[in-house]
Amino acid sequence: MNILVGLSGGIDSCVTAYLLKREGHHVEGATMLIWGEGRAVPAHISSNSCYSPSEKEDIKKTADFCRKLGIEYHTLDCAELYERTVLENFRSEYLSARTPNPCVWCNAKIKFGALVDAARSSGLVFDKFATGHYARILFNEKSGRWELLKAVDRKKDQSYFLYRLSQEQLSRTLFPLGSYEKSEVRKIDEEQGFHEPGMVESQDFYPGDYSDLIGIKERRGRIVTSDGVTVGSHNGFWHYTIGQRRGLGVAAPRPLYVVDLDSQRNEVIVGYEEETHQRSLETSDAVYVSETDFDPAEEYIVKIRSAHMGTRAHVLRTDSGFRVDFLEDVKAATRGQSAVVYDSMDRVIAGGIIERAW
Repeated sequence: MNILVGLSGGIDSCVTAYLLKREGHHVEGATMLIWGEGRAVPAHISSNSCYSPSEKEDIKKTADFCRKLGIEYHTLDCAELYERTVLENFRSEYLSARTPNPCVWCNAKIKFGALVDAARSSGLVFDKFATGHYARILFNEKSGRWELLKAVDRKKDQSYFLYRLSQEQLSRTLFPLGSYEKSEVRKIDEEQGFHEPGMVESQDFYPGDYSDLIGIKERRGRIVTSDGVTVGSHNGFWHYTIGQRRGLGVAAPRPLYVVDLDSQRNEVIVGYEEETHQRSLETSDAVYVSETDFDPAEEYIVKIRSAHMGTRAHVLRTDSGFRVDFLEDVKAATRGQSAVVYDSMDRVIAGGIIERAW
């Protein structure tokens, strides 16, 4: 089989390419270029980020890896589309007092969309596209649908970030690491000498302050309680997210949390922890993955952020998305983030963008 592997130069994607070649497949590597020419470099940069000015350095290291492995390597320019699709959404959401998840949009629109399309347009021929994500894909003969499941390694599972992949995208994708523990992958990497032992891997979306990407001047505003009492000030509501506790600079008898943001008034609304608790939420722009609807009698597991373990809930389809009624409180469900629904078999049933929670 001819397989194109999306390479970042990190441990996971390199081991993915190695495993596929070891299985006897014809493997080629490809990296998407997303750092726009002329963009100002942030004062503090880190190579451990997806969107970073260190892209050229990463490409050189990845090319060296491909030579060592004996596979062809390609770079594909996706910077303009990344700007229009991921960064514009990022700016718009933050300035609307929402908290977006750029990795979700990048996966669906760029990494598994534009990159694959650009590769085919450039003349590359391949049967499947593979990445180093920790998730699993299965085809259900009974339903005729491709299913997305959690990885064997629950701590590394990335299915939350992949829920917007279409049936067509899932059908052409491989996740070889979905059945591996991260410790096994690191061991393979060390045995093959691809990276230094103990290498720190990419964790962040962007190495600088998000204000670099939002492109707006700081603007003084009030920090207020939910009943309108001013308790402090800030330099722009977009610096805060719902549920945030640290960095508020406000004295109170108990720790205060951000409970809401008002983009019109440029206000940050704070309250005590109990004010961050919710029992229900509604989403928009929903996509359905392993199933096309919900069973009203079934208890699902719903994650409201990538690090959330998931909470039991009943889920009902609506005209624009779905409604989630949790069986116990969740904390700080945030507008703009994704709610992803799983069943008891670790399948991703659906996901959508959180619009409101109460």
